[in-house]
Amino acid sequence: MNILLVEDETRVADFVIRGLSAEGWSVQHAPDGESALARLHNERFDAVILDVLLPGMTGKEVCKIMRSRKNYTPVLMLTALDALDERVAGLRLGADDYLAKPFAFEELIARVQALVRRSREFKFEAGTDLLACGALTLDTASMVVTVAGAEVELTAREQAILRLLLVNPGKVLSRERILNAVWGATTDPLTNVVDVYVARLRKKLGAGGEMIRTVRGLGYRLTESAGTDSKADGGDEADAGA
Repeated sequence: MNILLVEDETRVADFVIRGLSAEGWSVQHAPDGESALARLHNERFDAVILDVLLPGMTGKEVCKIMRSRKNYTPVLMLTALDALDERVAGLRLGADDYLAKPFAFEELIARVQALVRRSREFKFEAGTDLLACGALTLDTASMVVTVAGAEVELTAREQAILRLLLVNPGKVLSRERILNAVWGATTDPLTNVVDVYVARLRKKLGAGGEMIRTVRGLGYRLTESAGTDSKADGGDEADAGA
């Protein structure tokens, strides 16, 4: 991910840049609002981490100008002012989320990831109703799934898993990410519910199910060609609930 950090405090900026870089993210730094807007005009970012109390132009003003220019890059505001009216004012100007200083770095990472994920899903929904990978398609308007033109009936959760895979073709999706996206949970009370549903999904999709490949120890990946490792590791059929 490519992140723009707008922060005038050198100590805070260095801390955030080191941490995000360690996550494998690309981080560009702007020490004030004017330079931030110049970067936003010339470059594309996945998210902006924006301090409220900047010298000269405030973070709120930067956010307001961004939105007036039709720039809808997700914005996470950092502020030492954690009052409710402060947060509400920023959100009304177009910020997507707030994080009060001092903050835990793990929370910063989680919030940025959530903003980027929601933004990408919104762009997908706004752009097209049809998702496809090889002979596999999902019409998100009618919720019709087809394999080589033949319609396949899936449950709501099976469709949700398939949709997540189709939105992220070629990418490895961890069981934890699938669990959170489809069930809204961070822990699996049934220990293998994701594996069970992926096994069911593969079975129903027939030849299309072979495109869902297991990356052992990591999760699942959707590819246009079937692979020899397409069987779920440990995902025996069982009744995990709908």
